[in-house]
Amino acid sequence: MIPKILIIDDEEQMCKALKDAMEEEGYRVITATNGVDGIKLLKDKGPSLVLLDLVMPQMDGIEVLKVIKEIHPHIPVIISTDYGTNETAMSAMKLGAFDYITKPFDKEELRMVVKNALDLSQLVSQVSFLKSELSKQYGAIIGESHAIKEVIMLIERVAATNATVLITGETGTGKAVTALAIHQASNRKDRPFVALNCAALSKQLLASELFGHEKGAFTGAVALKYGRFEMAHKGTIFLEEVADMPLELQEKLLRVIKDKSFERVGGNHSLNVDVRVIAATRKDIGKAVEMGEFREDLYNRLNVINIHLPPLRERKEDIPLLASNFLSKHAIGTYPVKGISDEAMELLINYHWPGNVQELQNVIERAVIICPKEEITPEHLPKELQRNTDAQSETIIDLPEGGISLHQVEKELILKALEKSAGNQTKAAQLLGITRSALIYRTQKYNIKLN
Repeated sequence: MIPKILIIDDEEQMCKALKDAMEEEGYRVITATNGVDGIKLLKDKGPSLVLLDLVMPQMDGIEVLKVIKEIHPHIPVIISTDYGTNETAMSAMKLGAFDYITKPFDKEELRMVVKNALDLSQLVSQVSFLKSELSKQYGAIIGESHAIKEVIMLIERVAATNATVLITGETGTGKAVTALAIHQASNRKDRPFVALNCAALSKQLLASELFGHEKGAFTGAVALKYGRFEMAHKGTIFLEEVADMPLELQEKLLRVIKDKSFERVGGNHSLNVDVRVIAATRKDIGKAVEMGEFREDLYNRLNVINIHLPPLRERKEDIPLLASNFLSKHAIGTYPVKGISDEAMELLINYHWPGNVQELQNVIERAVIICPKEEITPEHLPKELQRNTDAQSETIIDLPEGGISLHQVEKELILKALEKSAGNQTKAAQLLGITRSALIYRTQKYNIKLN
């Protein structure tokens, strides 16, 4: 679904400039030139995000923001402000605004702020959905596998502390959802959760986003800017892809973690913050330390608690539960889909999922959209899932003249898989193309002892 952005600004030219900039990024846009009309559009059109001017006649931005938060507490609101009104902008953020931009706005900065706000809003919605649909035991992380139960237990333990956390795992395994789950289970849950992708920005932009900058700090720094650490005061900052952070900035990050202080870019006054740091990376950060690409002292500070998220191919027994929950999430409104056929589920279980949980969610969402009936069948799944099964079906087994017992073949295959995997049940199940629970059932059936 394409996000819809509501712009509320009494200057028609500014409304048009913001509208053009957002439509260039592919968003749908609706506009209002006063607070009353803006609130009406909020109620009638259900936007995904609001760009709100602070200075307006009759009903100013602060008043409008208070009403927006009463009607729709979780919608991200980005404040647009003139030079010299940064203090008012910070007051707006204390009332729940996500961020602010300064007029005349920089298109790249606007694009990034809007994207970050929408990404965080999606995370909050996802966690809220999971909390309502699943038992409280599993929180925001879906799964019944041993590996995921260990992750859930670790989240519950670490949430009650202020320890820094390093979340590792392949792309799509759920690192951001895990970070948000820790925040929402902590005593900082009513304070800001501020996320930033360290791989998405140049060194100068990243420094400015993390620590803010003083007016005149560099070309284009026409006004003071508050950084993410200031915005996250009393809350949590989540640093995605922290292993991609330039070495020059790693020293400043280390200082914030150690001393809870930093200076804005171009500033000489130390600022103190109370922020919990959660970092994540898809890379082997230990190897980056060995190669001199990442500071060992910073790694040690970040890695107080390590939460490793296993790839989906190592916890295939969770796929039916994940798929069913993604189906419930996306099969709403006009979509008739209510279930997944056994044949389609078998394809989902047997696929290797290089994109992990995120790829599975994308596949289910696509199937819901193109499926015209109540049940998703193999024809509604991507071709690569079916090719995976076709390749397996080409395996040829020679039959002896005297025949063979299928039960004996199955037992022998299970024994060989367990031998090849050194008794690792999850790996053995993967070799056989079945779930771990299915493997355990068959070992009991054939009286095969597991280690």
